[in-house]
Amino acid sequence: MRISYSALETYKTCPLKYKFQEVDKIKTPKSKEAVFGTIMHSTLNFIHTPSMLPPTLEQALDYFSRNWNSEVFEVELEERAAFSQGVSMIQDYYRKNDPAKSNIVDLESRFQIEIGEDENKHVVSGIIDRIDKTEESYEIIDYKTTKKMPSQEKVDNDLQLSIYLQAFLNRYPKEIENIDKLKVSLYFLKHGVKLTATRTPEQLEKIKNLFLDVIKQIEEGKFYAQVNPLCDWCGYQNICPMWKHKFKEKRKLDTEEVNEAVKKYIESKSQINTLKSQLSNLESQISEYMDQEGVERVFGENGIIARTLRKTYKYNEKKIREILEPLDKWEDVLKVDGIALKNILGVLPFDARKEIEKAKVVDKESKSFSVKKNNNIEE
Repeated sequence: MRISYSALETYKTCPLKYKFQEVDKIKTPKSKEAVFGTIMHSTLNFIHTPSMLPPTLEQALDYFSRNWNSEVFEVELEERAAFSQGVSMIQDYYRKNDPAKSNIVDLESRFQIEIGEDENKHVVSGIIDRIDKTEESYEIIDYKTTKKMPSQEKVDNDLQLSIYLQAFLNRYPKEIENIDKLKVSLYFLKHGVKLTATRTPEQLEKIKNLFLDVIKQIEEGKFYAQVNPLCDWCGYQNICPMWKHKFKEKRKLDTEEVNEAVKKYIESKSQINTLKSQLSNLESQISEYMDQEGVERVFGENGIIARTLRKTYKYNEKKIREILEPLDKWEDVLKVDGIALKNILGVLPFDARKEIEKAKVVDKESKSFSVKKNNNIEE
């Protein structure tokens, strides 16, 4: 299989979105956030393109302005805010960085690397924003325009940076001898902060295995919808079972009765102690409609109802003991349950965490409804 890093990241975020995007090839307009990120990356590339005299701040702002795309913004105030934010990011970048002092090795560096062996061999591709030569070694830098900045721990384990480093080592294999000096960094333009980390050969090997696990799931056709923080910016909502009922005006089937059921269901939640019987009947009506329509969420005038399959797990105590005793962690688990194990998982080796996951089996399954009303979730 040939897969890009961005496509693999899409699968990890939402497997169904991956199917729509990569398998079904359904095109959607780029979001304004994606367009903004592209313009900022293009501007940084312009700033650092090798030349006798690097662009001045004024030249960089002029480039940004000339390439600005106002068509993706429907609200003028929103466009002004986004443009101002871009200008502020560039100004802050120049305050904290001198382009003339950067020793650029490559920009927008495309790569393809092979992972796996024999019949299980795959090609992963991507683009590295920037590679610098440092005094000690090299540094791989990726720009981010996100509003939130992650913890250092997340950067220490960031999948994207790991695969970029592997691509760099494929290009310069002798640098594996100096891997402890090779830096991988995420530069958060909104915050003007660069978070840097390093990797070990063992970490890179584990990343390959993670890629192979995800690719195996793709090949097995596991394309389920997964609600996540990026759903608000997804262009596939109208065909997603988690969202498509929101677009009922585009549907041929009459949804009057289920909308009324949704309204009554949400109002009844506040009187749950006296209306349990009525709620049970409404749940049956809505669940039957969900089965009929192939959706997991329905949208009413006063809120959203989502159906969730809940699973409870139990652990094979004998297997868990075999894993934890050699690590001197068995005594830390007073009883074998999810809470006790969660408290020590963070300090366990990667292989041990995988073995513990294998020792987990489904104990019970049940379906439940959740209601979103006025920005609050009531279970």
